[in-house]
Amino acid sequence: MTPERAKSAIGGVVSQVLILVAAVITLIPFIWMVSTALKPSSEVFSNPPSLVGSSIEWQNFADAWNYLPFGRFMLNGLIVAGIGTVIVVATSAMAAYAFSRLRWKGRDGTFLLYLGTLMIPQEVLIVPMFILMRELGWVNSYQALIVPWAFTAFGTFLLRQFFLTLPDELEEAARLDGANRWTSFTRIILPLSKPALGTLAVFTFIGYWNSFLWPLLIVSDVNMATVPLGLNMFLGQTGNQWNLLMAASTISVLPSAIIVILLQKYLVNGIALSGMGGR
Repeated sequence: MTPERAKSAIGGVVSQVLILVAAVITLIPFIWMVSTALKPSSEVFSNPPSLVGSSIEWQNFADAWNYLPFGRFMLNGLIVAGIGTVIVVATSAMAAYAFSRLRWKGRDGTFLLYLGTLMIPQEVLIVPMFILMRELGWVNSYQALIVPWAFTAFGTFLLRQFFLTLPDELEEAARLDGANRWTSFTRIILPLSKPALGTLAVFTFIGYWNSFLWPLLIVSDVNMATVPLGLNMFLGQTGNQWNLLMAASTISVLPSAIIVILLQKYLVNGIALSGMGGR
């Protein structure tokens, strides 16, 4: 083996080891969460700590589900995250197409201005957004949970970067066949952009699903609470029953995990091809 190949092989082994270590470190909190969810309440803070309790308490999941209307929280979260994701992907795709494939005066300056909104922290917008929702009569509604964050510069930027990689010749050939802009967008650009669309869908769904501050302010009705609010109320009502809280947390992680698993191919390709892979 030549020195160059030996060095490359060693580098590959080191990279794999580092990736494995990072994966284990990332998974430790989730493993401990599931472990705690399956322990008896008296063994949660046992000394020395133990990964497995004296018995496997599957009943903790049923108790956590029934103690509060957790099914309602999950349904609210799915409605908000699902509809929000559809709106964000649709609006971001159309805006990205306008900023990447159309030629119009002031396009680049407008895009930079739009991109600059990413520098504004969400907390700065909370008060005026709440006042607007109150004036519209949307407090304690799905509209208030979905609409304010359904138009994102990040999604537009992500899809624009991907659209710029698509050859202009594809649309030119379509226009020669009589296709208009909308036809080119829906039948050429979007089908070729599934990796980027999948990536944006995953990020958006997780963002809506894990949102806590805005739902905490805009929702006061238990029946409109999402999963993070439900977990917060669960902690307040169950006191030191951490095994039930961890069981509820384990249940709440499942939808996001399923989305990531189903779209992992698009997630990896989208990050690599849209300029978000560190290149």
